[in-house]
Amino acid sequence: MILRIIALLAVVTLAACEAPVVVTAPPAGGPSAVVQSGASEPQSVASFQQIVRRMEPVVERECRIRAPRLNCDFAIQIFENPRLPPNAFQTLDDGGRPVLGFTATLIEDVRNADELAFVLGHEAAHHIAGHLSRQAENATLGAAIFGALAAQTGATADGVASAQELGAAVGARSYSKDFELEADRLGTVLTQLSGYDPLVGAAYFNRIPDPGNRFLGTHPPNAQRIAVVQETAAQF
Repeated sequence: MILRIIALLAVVTLAACEAPVVVTAPPAGGPSAVVQSGASEPQSVASFQQIVRRMEPVVERECRIRAPRLNCDFAIQIFENPRLPPNAFQTLDDGGRPVLGFTATLIEDVRNADELAFVLGHEAAHHIAGHLSRQAENATLGAAIFGALAAQTGATADGVASAQELGAAVGARSYSKDFELEADRLGTVLTQLSGYDPLVGAAYFNRIPDPGNRFLGTHPPNAQRIAVVQETAAQF
């Protein structure tokens, strides 16, 4: 049970929400940007696929250089259900292949190719930096610590289990903001190397709700994220 909770927390905390459908990899040798419905592609989706064709070779090359032990064969997928909120996420499929998922509503929400390229670079950076596995480790440690403390205070088996669940949640969120800023830094590099402007791309933060600096929040303040992008881009 705890392992299932830890795995779920790792995905949810890195994304605005969990994957909206079960993710499956596209056929070997097929296109990486896969539309998850039979509907005709709107122009925004076609534009996104052009960005994918431009960025994917760069992202996979940087992944192999920076994290040679990882699977760097990205599957990039679009979820066209109009009821899904704007969202992008990074996860792994059942075979361990990295998946970058984007809802069509997010693609339609951005104002230019640079914003969309930056989001793609940010999500790819989560995988290259190994954030899913690092977050799972933090959740495991949190569950162990909270469970041990509960046991020492004489908690029942159910009480210990509840403490482990809470510990897993706290552990998973402990470094979530740091992970987001790491992904912003590397995402800036990936965006720049692909020929897009990360400074223009980061303007997307100005139009989304600001999470503020909440204790155990999953994302840092938007102003801090923009500052990190500006600082990183200045190094080019």
